[in-house]
Amino acid sequence: VVAHTLRGIRGLPHENAHLLSFKGWLDPSAADKLHQGLDQLLRLGRPFNMILRTSAGGQIEADGRASSGRAVLRLRDIAGYKREISRIIDGHEALARDINASRALLNALPNPVWLKDRDGRLTWANTAYIDAVEATSLTEVTERQLELLEVRQRDSFNKALAAAPSCRRRMKLIVGAERRMHEIVVLKLADASAGVATDVSAIELAQGELDRQTAAFDRTLDRVATAIAIFDPMGTLVFFNDAYVRLWGLDAAWLKSRPKSTDVLDRLRALGRLPEVVNYPEWRAKVLSTHETGDEADRWWHLPDGRILHLIAEQRPDGGLTHLYVDETERLALESRFNALIRVQSETIDSLKEGVAVFATDGRLKLSNSSFAAIWRLAPDMLAAGPHIDDMIAAAQPLYNDAATWNGLKRAATAISNERVPVEGRMSRIDGSVIDYALMPLPDGATLLTFADVTDSKRYERALVERNEALIAADNLKNRFIQRISKELREPLTSIIGFTEMLVSGIVGPMPDKQREYMVDISTSSTTLLGIIDGIIDLATIDAGALVLDPEPVEVKALIEDALRQIHERADKAGLTLDVALADDVGAITADRTRMRQVLFNLLSNAVGFSSSGGTVYITCWRDAGEVLLQIEDRGLGIPKEEQERVFDRFESSSRGSKHRGAGLGLAISKSLVDLHGGSIVLESEPGMGTRVTVRLPEAGPPALQQPQDASQ
Repeated sequence: VVAHTLRGIRGLPHENAHLLSFKGWLDPSAADKLHQGLDQLLRLGRPFNMILRTSAGGQIEADGRASSGRAVLRLRDIAGYKREISRIIDGHEALARDINASRALLNALPNPVWLKDRDGRLTWANTAYIDAVEATSLTEVTERQLELLEVRQRDSFNKALAAAPSCRRRMKLIVGAERRMHEIVVLKLADASAGVATDVSAIELAQGELDRQTAAFDRTLDRVATAIAIFDPMGTLVFFNDAYVRLWGLDAAWLKSRPKSTDVLDRLRALGRLPEVVNYPEWRAKVLSTHETGDEADRWWHLPDGRILHLIAEQRPDGGLTHLYVDETERLALESRFNALIRVQSETIDSLKEGVAVFATDGRLKLSNSSFAAIWRLAPDMLAAGPHIDDMIAAAQPLYNDAATWNGLKRAATAISNERVPVEGRMSRIDGSVIDYALMPLPDGATLLTFADVTDSKRYERALVERNEALIAADNLKNRFIQRISKELREPLTSIIGFTEMLVSGIVGPMPDKQREYMVDISTSSTTLLGIIDGIIDLATIDAGALVLDPEPVEVKALIEDALRQIHERADKAGLTLDVALADDVGAITADRTRMRQVLFNLLSNAVGFSSSGGTVYITCWRDAGEVLLQIEDRGLGIPKEEQERVFDRFESSSRGSKHRGAGLGLAISKSLVDLHGGSIVLESEPGMGTRVTVRLPEAGPPALQQPQDASQ
C-alpha cells in the first residue's frame, strides 16, 4: 500500500504501480542493496536505513521498519546533512570503483607493483609481486613485509626520492630462483610511494648482443683497408675506422669528438689534403650531396700528394651518410703496368720464330703472332676476325692433309676441362718442311697451340748423327787397329828380348864387350817398347770397358814394398833417397793388387825420373774418413801451370830438362785405374819446387763391391 506520493526526485517513477519494480528505476547496485535489506526485514525483522541512487542519478532515502507484524518501507527525499553524506558516499563509491579497477589492472600486469605508506611499509602489492616474492597472498606480503628490493637497493631509492619526486634505475632482482635485470620506477605520492619493476632481461640481452655485433662490426671495419666514415642525419661523425685515420692523418681524439662533416672537410682543406678546386663551398656541397646527385665526376679525387681516391657515398636507412674512400692509386698503377706488360708481351710473342695461337673455350682464335700466319700461310685479315679452329684447319690442310692429326688437335682444344691434356707431335708437310707442334691447356680454359719450323734443325740433327756414327766407326777402327798392331808387335818383341838375354848371358858362347854393350841396349829398348805396348793395350782395354779388376784384401805396406823393390835399382843409380812414412793404422784395403802395384810403380817412376841427383822421394800413407791416402812427392823440376791440366792426357810427355822421357801413358793409365777403383788422383806442382801426387782410395774397394748399408743399422 502506497500511503503518500513523492515527487521531484530524478528517476523516481511517476506511477505508484511501478514503484515496487525497484530494478526498473534504481541503479542496479542500489536495487540489489534494497532487495537484500527488504529480505532481512521480512525474514528477520531487521530494520535498515540506506541512501539509494536512481538510474537517472537522483538520490532517495529508504527506511525499513517492522510494525505490528507488518513491514513498512519509507522512501524520503534527502535533505540537509544527509544530502552531504550522500554526496560523500557517491564520491567514496566512485573512488572505490576506480581503486578496484586500477588494482585489477595492476594485478593483470606481469610486472611487480607495490604501494608503501609514509613509514616505508608495504600496504599493497599486485599478483606479480606476490609471485615474485614467492608469497601465497597479499596478507602474507603485508604481514611479513616481504620486500622485492634488497636493503642497499631500497636505501638507494630512498635517497633519490628525498631529492626528486621519482627515480628510475636498472638493477638485478631475485625473482623466483633467478637473478634478472629489471628497470625499477619509484614515485613519491604525497606521504606514500609506489613502485613498479619491469623485467628488461630480454632487452638487456638484445642490447648486449647488439653491442657485441656492433663492436665486432667496428673491429671488422677497423681491419679493412678501405677508409670508412659514417655520419648521422645531422651530419655528425658517428664512426670512423683506423684506415680513415691513416688515410687523412687526422687526430683520432678530435675525430672522436664527433665533428660535423663540413668541419672534417674544412680541416682537410686547411691541411692541404683535398683536391684543388676553384669554388670550394660549391664543391663541398656537391660532395655532401653526392648520394642524391649521383655525380660520378666528383667521386674521383686526385690528391696533392699524388694519390687517387674513389669516394663511394651511400645513404643510410636512418637518413645518415656513409663515405667509403677507396685508394685506387696502386690499382690504377698496376693496371697501367699490366697494360704496358700486355703490350710488351704481345710484341714479344709477335717477334718469336715459333708460331703461337691461343683459342678460347668456344674454339675461336683469341691471339696469334706473325710467325703463326707465316708458317701456315694464313691471311692477316682472316686471323684478325677471330676464326674458329675449324676454319684455321681448313686453311692449313693444303700444306698438311692428315685428318687424324688435325682432329686430335681440335678435340684437345675444344674438349671439356677434365678431358683436356697436353698434346705434342711432328708434322712432315708436302712442301718438305718439318713442323713440331705442341698443345697446352691454359688455366682459364683457353688452349695454347704452338708450331715450330724445325726443318733446318732436323737437317743439322741428321748431319750430326751421321758424323757421330762416322766418329764411332773410326774410333772402333782405331781400337781394333791398336789392338791388332799391339798384338803383332808384342810377340816379336818378346822373342827379341828373350834372344838378347840368351846372348848376353853367354849361353850360346862368349861375346865381345862392345857387342855385349849393344845387346844390353837392344834389350833395354825392347823392354821399354814392350812397356809402351802393354800400356796401349791397357788403355784400349779400359776404353772398351773390358778391363775387369780382381779385388782382394791387400796390405798397403806390402803393396808399397813391392813397388819400391821395382824402382829401387833406378833410384840407386840416380843417387836418390826413398823416404817412406806409413801410419800405424794403415792396414789393408780391398783392391786389385796387380793394378795398384802398376799405379804406384808409374807414379814412383815419374818421381824418380824428374828428381835431381842426390834428392829425396817421399812416400806417405794414412787413413782419413774411410779412405786410404797415398802421397808421392819429389823435389824435382816441377811442372809449369799451363802443362798441369794435360799431365793425365794420353801421350803427353815432356822431359822438362831431365833425362827421363816416356811415351806419356803412365799417368793416364794410373788415373784410369784409380777411377776404376772408385778413387781420385790429384797432382800439385810448382816449377823448381817439385811435384806432389795424392791418391785417394776407398778402403772398402771399388763401388761395385760396396754393399748399401741396412737402413735399420
